[in-house]
Amino acid sequence: MKELLTRSLSGFLYGSILLASIFISKYTFIGIFVIFGMISIYEFQKLIHLNNKRLYVIFIVVLALLNVFQDILYLTIPVLVLTIITELFLVKDLVTIRIIPMFERRKYRTSIFYLITCIVFLTMVPNYSGNYQPLIIAGAFLITWTNDTFAYLVGKNFGKHKLLERISPKKTIEGFIGGFLFSILAGYLIALFSHTLSVNIWLIISIIMSIFGTLGDLIQSKFKRQAGVKDSGTIMPGHGGIYDRLDSVIFASPFLYAFLQILKYVS
Repeated sequence: MKELLTRSLSGFLYGSILLASIFISKYTFIGIFVIFGMISIYEFQKLIHLNNKRLYVIFIVVLALLNVFQDILYLTIPVLVLTIITELFLVKDLVTIRIIPMFERRKYRTSIFYLITCIVFLTMVPNYSGNYQPLIIAGAFLITWTNDTFAYLVGKNFGKHKLLERISPKKTIEGFIGGFLFSILAGYLIALFSHTLSVNIWLIISIIMSIFGTLGDLIQSKFKRQAGVKDSGTIMPGHGGIYDRLDSVIFASPFLYAFLQILKYVS
């Protein structure tokens, strides 16, 4: 009971700080992710046994450049493409080999074009159209949290078939389907009450956040299993580290940003 209370209070505080930063202003949102990003880089480096202080500098520089020059496509598109390619290689490694190979050069490259740029694209999502739209990123987080919550609840109560047992023994196919369906419902409700994007677009966003969010969670689980740890950090009692809380939305963010950019230029 005490552990559940601690977990609930910790999660409530995290969610409150995050949502408050989103709705106060663009700058508070980016500011909180400067902090979250720094912590996530530290936690990720511990998992892959890397200690490179230049990564923090690279993070700040890339964050500043891409947010300031977001409309310059010849700057953002190559970074987006490299990020998505890196993530797809991680998905390949997730399903085809037992251990993700992380030799020295790949540690550095993965840290930049998986973790750092994914966090940066997350900060760019609400400003994809040139105007700051807090409901877009808040909705993406709410969909992700809905997916995680109902994947756990459905999997715990009805799960019989393992999703990827060697990586995450508790995840089930039934849980994934439950999280996916409730994510769709969350996207539909957000579309009805937010008056931002159309229902169809929010449903596509829900699919992106559910599928790629689950993949991101599994990839982080594989990194933790290779490192022999349960959590990436201890900053959040009952939840682990900041990277533990952000793994799903971080991984999904480049795909979400790419979809919104396509939507922007097609429409």
